[in-house]
Amino acid sequence: MTSMPRSGAADVHGVVRRRRAVAAAGAVSAGLLVLSACDKPTPLSTITVGRSSVSEEATCGGQGDALTAADLAKCLKDSDVKSISVDPDETVRIGVDPDVAEKRWTILMNGQQLTEDSDKTYREIPGSVFFNAQYGAQGNSTLLSIRAGDGKKQSQSVTGLWSFKLKKED
Repeated sequence: MTSMPRSGAADVHGVVRRRRAVAAAGAVSAGLLVLSACDKPTPLSTITVGRSSVSEEATCGGQGDALTAADLAKCLKDSDVKSISVDPDETVRIGVDPDVAEKRWTILMNGQQLTEDSDKTYREIPGSVFFNAQYGAQGNSTLLSIRAGDGKKQSQSVTGLWSFKLKKED
């Protein structure tokens, strides 16, 4: 019969435990590495009309860095944006993430400034404004954009743009 010293059996279990601990630490490290490669989602903006709403991450920017004039012009031409039907007699409610409100934001209609900049998270505008030629509307749809600033009042710097298409309800 072969005999093993008493401490030898304990060492075998200790080796197994150490291997498991190293494997677990490696799995956690690999998971953190994969997560660090992911982009942080941009804050959401939401448009609500009656009982319908649509939310969107930034069409451009939204991470805090200033956009160039060329980037902004390109973003305003983007046609792949979410849409919502608007009854001109309804109120359009526009909400932004608190991070966007902190940086101050402005509502644009077809690329033209519609409101003064604000640090509130919520604004209301009558639906009829978005289809009124007096405010620059053309036809039965309007591009509503939310322009995030840099936190300075009345600044022209743009750090993010969220766009939605408003379609006139028949």
